[in-house]
Amino acid sequence: QVQLVESGGGLVQAGGSLRLSCAASGRTFGTLYMAWFRQAPRKERECVAFVSGSGTSTDYQNSVKGRFTISRDNAKNTVYLQMNSLEPEDTAVYYCAARNAWNPSYYLDDVYDYWGQGTQVTVSS
Repeated sequence: QVQLVESGGGLVQAGGSLRLSCAASGRTFGTLYMAWFRQAPRKERECVAFVSGSGTSTDYQNSVKGRFTISRDNAKNTVYLQMNSLEPEDTAVYYCAARNAWNPSYYLDDVYDYWGQGTQVTVSS
């Protein structure tokens, strides 16, 4: 079992920045493929960023490319999402997700084995 705990959400003005953290426990962190998803009211959950176990491979949703950066510190069992130039459209609950093995459909939420409880990000205009 893997436990994931997100932190770092909050209220920020448009153009501002936030850094989300996701602390993992219960399994060798470096073997986990990690992603950040978000879900806005009345919308489906969507993947915003993905990182491989080693951290050498990342991918982003087009709408956040150039603004968001996913990274991980395997020594600290933590994955991060640095969010810059935030827009009101980024307002959502952000979730950390993990899976044990590679899956080419890493952008789909139903391939993930473990989820955090979510952290609210609100961007005011």
